[in-house]
Amino acid sequence: MQTTNSRSYQFEIPRPHMAKVKSKDTGPELLLRSLLRDMGFRGYRIHFEKLPGRPDIVFTRRKRVIFVHGCFWHGHNCPAGSHRPKSNEEYWDAKLLRNVERDQKHLSEIIALGWQVLVVWECQLKNHEFVRKIITNFMR
Repeated sequence: MQTTNSRSYQFEIPRPHMAKVKSKDTGPELLLRSLLRDMGFRGYRIHFEKLPGRPDIVFTRRKRVIFVHGCFWHGHNCPAGSHRPKSNEEYWDAKLLRNVERDQKHLSEIIALGWQVLVVWECQLKNHEFVRKIITNFMR
């Protein structure tokens, strides 16, 4: 496998199948959008490029942003998020740490612009009633 130096750490270039990992319209995103429609929340934008991090769902009139984070990719503190691949550990540790740092930066920037932010985790979407409650409270 090829290696490359970037920003003083070494990592292996991911295999071609990594290029197939979706970043838009993922299962959790589609599920949340379905819940929003069922709850009567319409008029949102998806993957809004005018805000840092291109939030998954944006209610521009309400100045509300919802990110849907996959537990593994965004380092959530749940069983799915705490699992790390056994092979190529250095690459994965660095990759996931960069993801978490980038997420924190984007959240801070959006909040500084006067927007309210909600992060919905993939594992939370297993409990639809819980997600409905947090969305209802967030959208008030």
